[in-house]
Amino acid sequence: MLNKIIKVFVSIQLLTALVVPLAFAEEEKASEPQIDMAPNAASAIVMDADSGTVIFEKNKDAKLPPASITKIMTMLLIMEALDQGKIKMDEMVRTSEYAASMGGSQIFLEAGEEMTVQDMLKGIAMASGNDASVAMAEKIGGSEQSFVHMMNQRAKELGLKNTHFANCNGLPAENHYSSAHDIAVMSRELLKHEGVTQFTGTYQDYLRKDTANPFWLVNTNKLVRFYSGADGLKTGYTSEAKFCLSATAKRDNFRVVAVVMGEPNTKTRNAEVSSLFNYAFAQYTNHSIYKTGDALGELKVSKGDPEIVPLTAKHPYSILLKKGEAGDGIRHEVQLLPDLKAPVAVGQSIGKIVVYKGDQVLSEFPLESSVEVKKAGWWMLMKRTAKHLFFID
Repeated sequence: MLNKIIKVFVSIQLLTALVVPLAFAEEEKASEPQIDMAPNAASAIVMDADSGTVIFEKNKDAKLPPASITKIMTMLLIMEALDQGKIKMDEMVRTSEYAASMGGSQIFLEAGEEMTVQDMLKGIAMASGNDASVAMAEKIGGSEQSFVHMMNQRAKELGLKNTHFANCNGLPAENHYSSAHDIAVMSRELLKHEGVTQFTGTYQDYLRKDTANPFWLVNTNKLVRFYSGADGLKTGYTSEAKFCLSATAKRDNFRVVAVVMGEPNTKTRNAEVSSLFNYAFAQYTNHSIYKTGDALGELKVSKGDPEIVPLTAKHPYSILLKKGEAGDGIRHEVQLLPDLKAPVAVGQSIGKIVVYKGDQVLSEFPLESSVEVKKAGWWMLMKRTAKHLFFID
């Protein structure tokens, strides 16, 4: 009898040892915040602009009509054309009849009217000008159709799997879609061109200032005025897409991108993006690796003119950390491609920055050439050969 009582007692103790921790575990899991911070959005995402780390997401890969957020890719190709010297800010752009015929949001360009690239970009970024978008597409691509092909090609290069463009401005069209994730990635790429925020972050300005009828611009993204640190990027609306926004804000060198799609109205859209920003800035910070303009070393190009190119950071590089998380032991290496030969094009891959914590790889950042390196002529190569033969450094 005593043995039976002891066995029952031991069994109860073992059962308690198994069940009680499970009960506590369930409570701990249930007590974790499972909050949808964008409950009215069809899809949403928050991303660290420097590292690309996703902080929050909701249906991030859903293919949806992007409306005028399309213009983020349009602006990206404009900024890249400026970097590559294909166009200049003060260069005049002539408006075609087709560009002037665009409906929806516009800056009311007339056929034959000319504006500088700078003013066209201002009209796209602030007023969401469909006409200005087409005028710039024709300037860079020769035609909107050719430019749209460039947009889709760039989307492939960025690894965007849920995006396809049918036009450059986001007006309703068949087979024209994107996702919150893809929009965040192209937004992050656009923000590498830091000068773009002087357009996307301005609340009001004017076009045709020197005429009898100056055109008043007011930014369609009201967060640039009402949310501390917000300086872009692009709003969008059609009856099909509803209210969309790709927004960015920066505080203490920590930049965040938030995208919402399919919101019911502008008030809800702005409130939910503000909540996403608040969460990111309250919970996270970044650990700086390089700031814009920091020296990265030297690029040696075989048979190049020049042979050695100083490398500087074109934009900030950092990794995301939870607030309170120690950044001790974080180190980085610049790993350049060996035996790089001329010619080297602007934007060509030349290596990467690898960030470690101990022996663990935390992040990798691709490096592209910011300058063109032409192939050296035979006379320059002969002089270099003679120098190596007869002189010792």
